[in-house]
Amino acid sequence: QVQLAESGGGLVQAGASLRLSCTASGRTFSTDDMAWFRQAPGKGREFVAGDSRSGGITHYADSVKGRFTISRDNAKNTVYLQMNSLKPEDTAVYYCAARLGYLGHYSYAGAYDYWGQGTQVTVSS
Repeated sequence: QVQLAESGGGLVQAGASLRLSCTASGRTFSTDDMAWFRQAPGKGREFVAGDSRSGGITHYADSVKGRFTISRDNAKNTVYLQMNSLKPEDTAVYYCAARLGYLGHYSYAGAYDYWGQGTQVTVSS
C-alpha cells in the first residue's frame, strides 16, 4: 500500500522558516513527479511547488517563488519543502502529492495519484 506522510508543520511568526517533509512508503517515486499543494480555509487546493523527474525541473507558484524550495532525497524516498520568509497568507494545510504519469498539467491537483494526509502551517502576523 502506497502512503505519503507529511511532517514539519506548525505555528510560526511571520518571517520565520519551516521545512516540510514527505516520506513515501510502498513504492519509490525517484522517477515520478512530486509536488506540494496547499489549501486554506474556504479555498480550493492550490499548487505550491513541483519537482519533475522527467527533466529534473522545478516549478513554483508565483506567490512562493524566491521563498520556497522543493527538493528530494531519493535515498530516503522523501521530498522536502523549505519555506522561508513565511507570511500570514501562507497559512494552510500543506499536502504532498505524487503522480505516476504525465497526463495533465503539473499544477493540476487532479493529475496526481497519491496524496498525503496534510500538515497544518499557521503563520501569525
